[in-house]
Amino acid sequence: MQLKLNIPLIFTVFILIITQKSFSQVEETPAKDFGSINGNFQVDAANYAIDTIIGADPGSEKFRYNAFGNINYTRGGFSAGARFESYNPPLLGYLVGNKGSGVPYRFARYKHKDIDVTIGNFYEQFGSGLTLRSYENRGLLYDNALDGIRAIFTPKNGITIKGLVARQRLFFGYSQGIVRGIDAEVNLMDLFDSTLGKYKTKIIIGGSFVSKYQTDQDPNLVLPENVGNSAARLTVIRGGFNFNAEYATKINDPSYQNQYSYRAGQALIASTSYATKGFSMMFSGKMLDNMSFRSDRDQTVTNCLINYIPDFSKFHTYSLMAYYPYATQANGEVGGSTEIQYKVKKGSVLGGKYGMDIVLNGSVFYALDTTGIASKTDSIQHAKYITNYSKVGNEFYHDANIEITKKFSKKLKATIMYAYQFLNQSIVQFGTRDKAVHPDVTSHIGVVDITYKYKSNSAIRFETQGYFGKYDYKNAKYETNGDLNITNNTGSWISELIEWTPTSHWSITIADQYNYNNPLVEKRVHYYYGMIGYTNGPTRISLSYGRQRQGIFCAGGVCRFVPSSSGLTVSISTSF
Repeated sequence: MQLKLNIPLIFTVFILIITQKSFSQVEETPAKDFGSINGNFQVDAANYAIDTIIGADPGSEKFRYNAFGNINYTRGGFSAGARFESYNPPLLGYLVGNKGSGVPYRFARYKHKDIDVTIGNFYEQFGSGLTLRSYENRGLLYDNALDGIRAIFTPKNGITIKGLVARQRLFFGYSQGIVRGIDAEVNLMDLFDSTLGKYKTKIIIGGSFVSKYQTDQDPNLVLPENVGNSAARLTVIRGGFNFNAEYATKINDPSYQNQYSYRAGQALIASTSYATKGFSMMFSGKMLDNMSFRSDRDQTVTNCLINYIPDFSKFHTYSLMAYYPYATQANGEVGGSTEIQYKVKKGSVLGGKYGMDIVLNGSVFYALDTTGIASKTDSIQHAKYITNYSKVGNEFYHDANIEITKKFSKKLKATIMYAYQFLNQSIVQFGTRDKAVHPDVTSHIGVVDITYKYKSNSAIRFETQGYFGKYDYKNAKYETNGDLNITNNTGSWISELIEWTPTSHWSITIADQYNYNNPLVEKRVHYYYGMIGYTNGPTRISLSYGRQRQGIFCAGGVCRFVPSSSGLTVSISTSF
């Protein structure tokens, strides 16, 4: 049985090696005659083990993997490609609907002068994404690719018009709805280059309209089969100054996510930034009210999302700072963020010989202040509410942090970081109001990261993190034995990591996270981890073993749940 489970991994690695050699021969053929071929492959496989200490149980399918391969061909204005994917079954933490193998992405595209046409699968974004954004994120196994036809027309320099009709990918199939959209953008400086070209200010205006069609088969509600979402945007750029804003409005769109509310939706986002030598600053804000927009109204989690709401909170790369991330609340939120970056001059008292970088960042998000309206017998009055835009509701999240990076010599560099965070996890991460199970979390987090480059292409890095969390258990439920009904990952944490790079090809990492003051003594365990990695050009191979703590992983405001796990993991990737 174990041999059969490992066959997909062995086969994929074999094809990877053979194909890489084959395409190295193709590259010797002159591209001007036969075009060019490129692509990439990746396999992430794990053999999980049962670990009762951390509550890890992979079930009967202990060997799991995520694998994909892209092959693209280009000649002149023509390009075509395909991607094979295989998940039998997918790694833990990914939606089980991904299970299977197939070619869910294939396309043909032709560009000539003012026309650009694609048939098959494609990714597209209108403006900031409030009406439409189709993209892929391998870390989340998120892919809402469109399948249909798209045309891009540039009748004049400075004018771009896009139109599309397609269905969205849903695992290895398609969603029920049909997506139709048009977008137009005008760059005034390019359009009137002969008369305005001397001006340094660039002004770009745009607008989009996207509709979805899905039949109404609900026996209890009268659901709109055509739902439109429109937006207008403005961008102004002058020197180091940049301003952009977009406003979108959506007609009533009852869905599972908004509890089948018939209230119309709207959103406003804006950001401004300024940068000069050694200094930059950025401010951004957003307001969302009932802006969930899916091609299938009954889907949940990350399935069938048509639009995208930008996440303005800081994306943390250190594990303890990223453990309680913020997830965009499409049903309603208001907030924003700011960031200031300053480079302390070389030769100054603080800067010393090599200077110093300081980054200040802060973000805060609240619920909207809403009041419900009692439902009437008429189904189209279902789940209505009014919003008071002059006030805010309960706090969802805040994060205030500072990062200082200092180079002390040619060999020694250090980064120090501190963050103060708050998360209303019952709503933000779990979509409930049960604070007894998922209490509010307030935390102080510190990081010290030191890299010593003792010779060319060789370095050793030491990383220490401390997480000091306060969990609001004032409403906590109690089990019959008197213990708190809490998760494994509460309390404060300490994390240690050593990363050694003896050569440019090899790297060795050893790490441990320890939940040292969990309220339940038996849950004070170590999450150890070790990895060996090899890199040679575009090829990377890594082998790791250890424990994975339960948590939420987010990227760009889109999140997935990661369960506790333990075992051996191998990752292989290459490109040609």
